Amino acid sequence: MTELKETALAAEHEALGASFTDFGGWRMPLKYSSELEEHRAVREAAGLFDLSHMGEIRVVGPDAATFLNTALVGNLAKVEPGKAKYSLICQDDGGILDDLITYRLEEHQYLVVPNAGNREAVAGALQQRAVGFDVEIWDESEGISLIAVQGPQAQAIISSVVRMDETYLVEGLQYYAQTTVTIGGDEVLLARTGYTGEDGFELYTPHDKAGALWRALLEGGSDFGLIPCGLACRDSLRLEAGMPLYGNELSTERLPQEAGLPVVAYSKAEDFIGRAALEAAKAAGLGKTSGQRLVGLKGTGRRAARSGYPVLDEHGDQIGVVTSGVLSPTLGYPVAMAYVDIDSTEPGTTVQVDVRGKAQPFNVVPLPFYRRRAA
Repeated sequence: MTELKETALAAEHEALGASFTDFGGWRMPLKYSSELEEHRAVREAAGLFDLSHMGEIRVVGPDAATFLNTALVGNLAKVEPGKAKYSLICQDDGGILDDLITYRLEEHQYLVVPNAGNREAVAGALQQRAVGFDVEIWDESEGISLIAVQGPQAQAIISSVVRMDETYLVEGLQYYAQTTVTIGGDEVLLARTGYTGEDGFELYTPHDKAGALWRALLEGGSDFGLIPCGLACRDSLRLEAGMPLYGNELSTERLPQEAGLPVVAYSKAEDFIGRAALEAAKAAGLGKTSGQRLVGLKGTGRRAARSGYPVLDEHGDQIGVVTSGVLSPTLGYPVAMAYVDIDSTEPGTTVQVDVRGKAQPFNVVPLPFYRRRAA
């Protein structure tokens, strides 16, 4: 049996009584108290997450912008230094290899953050695609820890722990932007992004500084309702927010348009990997899987739909499959995402989900299920 990888914060999680799970080959905290308590903390106050299993790949060089515009489907050349962009890296056939966030740290320097399970595949693909470009690619994942603070109190918490003369940097940081701040005497790359549907920040630091940063955030957030949170509530939070998860909603078997991701920059000049296939599918109005599309489903009963459950039409014929589902802690009813045939994607369409042999009623609804209140 392959030994699971551990983050630099493993001892911190054990001291806090976390229960663990295998997530993409990593021993990660599933929860500390209860999934419901942690979910509600993020919606009402704040949660602290260890995301150090994610990848960090630095792209540096005069051709960095042009290279990334060839390697990824988005227009990274238009991203200003200090900003970030959500994008995809696709195969030649248009299938999604990964979804990722890319930060433009400086004019000729980017930080690409892939999902944990895809880090090696993305790093390898970038290396292969870099041939002929004046760039260097460094996979720094083994040396960087990533910690997130998510929730309506996130800004107040981060402001309370940075150096006093840097609070303006936190308060002025826009969504999908990054800056450098000082916490406990150490420099930290601070980004305002997230995967929960709430305001939030992600903090990048070397492994040997991660423990001190984690403890500083827990202490600084104690007056704001901050608690440590595991992957269980992170999944229910992102699902309520309608955010796709690689391996569930996204895969090499799906195209961006099937997943409802309008992130492909067809207007850019570069002949990016997958462009021909995506343009052909767009012109035909089809996807890789017989023209299905990702939709939101709202249950009218109490039983949750789970990944892999069949979606049926009124005649009981299968028209799709559930990719993620949960009984929403925030909304109080079942929600799910599913791929269904195009003629069943109109909001208000009634479908059924086969929940362990019993058909349960659901309605097609727009995503996301939950939006946070404006500040």
